[in-house]
Amino acid sequence: MVIDFHTHAFPDKIAERSIAALVNAAPGVEAHTDGTLEGLRQSMMNAGVDISVILPVATRKGQLETINREAARINAEYRELVSFGAIHPDDDEPEARLEALKKQGFKGIKLHPDYTGTFIDDPRYIRIITAAARLGLLVVTHSGVDPAFDVIHCPPERGRAVLDRVMKETGRQEPFMIFAHLGGMMMHKEVEKHLAGAPCYIDISCSFPSLMEFCNNTDEDVVRIIRKHGADRILFATDSPWNCQSAYVRHFRELDGLTAAEKEMILHSNAERLLSAFPLKSTYTL
Repeated sequence: MVIDFHTHAFPDKIAERSIAALVNAAPGVEAHTDGTLEGLRQSMMNAGVDISVILPVATRKGQLETINREAARINAEYRELVSFGAIHPDDDEPEARLEALKKQGFKGIKLHPDYTGTFIDDPRYIRIITAAARLGLLVVTHSGVDPAFDVIHCPPERGRAVLDRVMKETGRQEPFMIFAHLGGMMMHKEVEKHLAGAPCYIDISCSFPSLMEFCNNTDEDVVRIIRKHGADRILFATDSPWNCQSAYVRHFRELDGLTAAEKEMILHSNAERLLSAFPLKSTYTL
């Protein structure tokens, strides 16, 4: 079984222009699907991926209702797709929105500090993450460099400080934050210093230099961070459509330095534990 914990898809009517805009904004990035749900599902079939977690990003608070309605529709209609909810730091009532998402059966939310121009330790994000922790929601955040931006809004050291603060304040014991892109895209040294071994999960999207040209780490760096952090808190992820799921699955299965048992944990067991297999079916209501 394979669960891809980090993918993206867009409604059919905006998929083409969304993909074009994102490719143009990020040098060296290419799309491996057409950005639609059906494109993702075809990619999954080709790669042998059983479940994909879709992580929607709201760049404006005015998008939240539309994005979350579509996310709930996906959860209601597709057993092989699990969509997280969207949140924005400018939301006037984030606690109420998170409570609504929890009641609708969402397992978590996605943050992208770069696309909102907000540092991860901004009080608005701390408010959101704290509320999510208290509700038992997972929080996935982009971490490290994004090739479309000059500023790093979630470097590993800031992410770790927020994690420690929220866990202390809420008394949350189980890891609930997931730092994407090996804990920090193009920042593996900082990840080893600040995040590896911390009470969080790390996904391995955009981590292999042979599959994404701007990666500055090596396969050995990936294995070393997995070893230091613990394979039981690593999640297989591709960031499709920005990586090819088939190539990613194949590369990971052939990766030297991990046992078969560790690979199975990363490919699906850890994600199954977090997701409890599937979210509740629901229809989003405002």
